[in-house]
Amino acid sequence: MMQTCPLCASVEHLPFHRDARRDYRRCRQCELVFVPAHQRLGPEEEKAVYDRHQNSPDDLGYRRFLSRLFDPLLAKLAPGDRGLDFGAGPGPTLSVMFEEAGHPMAIFDPFYAPDASVLAYRYDFVTATEVVEHLFAPGQELERLVGLLAPGGWLGLMTKRVSSVEAFAGWHYILDPTHVCFFSEGTFHWFAERWQLRVEFPADDVVLLQRSET
Repeated sequence: MMQTCPLCASVEHLPFHRDARRDYRRCRQCELVFVPAHQRLGPEEEKAVYDRHQNSPDDLGYRRFLSRLFDPLLAKLAPGDRGLDFGAGPGPTLSVMFEEAGHPMAIFDPFYAPDASVLAYRYDFVTATEVVEHLFAPGQELERLVGLLAPGGWLGLMTKRVSSVEAFAGWHYILDPTHVCFFSEGTFHWFAERWQLRVEFPADDVVLLQRSET
């Protein structure tokens, strides 16, 4: 069966890179670089990697890292705007930062906070930090996140972006076996056009997407 692009479902993709462990293909339509489905980890192996993460709200270095998304998104929000942190991980921190700034937060994570009832509401903003590169079905998941936004709401994503084939070959980001999708600036422009979103790039690894007011 022909592998389709997990973001746009196109069958038009080409070899981009290969290393000792995996192949990487690039979609000709949306420019997503992805690992073929048969080379991904299983759920238990995937969670074992996440269990080793030591993130915590008490870690000032981690807070500084998250501030790359937190600061530009906070500047877009009105007082009391409500948010959802999607893929919060084993040590939710960004949600704590927004709550400290006066924004009520819900969290969802398929492994650590799997209460899907929070996905039945609309939010003024949704965040996903270091999440989209892990998604097996990013098209489906990102469409769902856009659907959770109230009119004028913001989707804030943090993920490192693909630049060139040469840089990709030596990129530490591809060494994590749970990283299976790699976005470029062009990929986000394609996604924004697909869903009629306004797009901004406030940092090398941050993108903000705004839903229209109507």
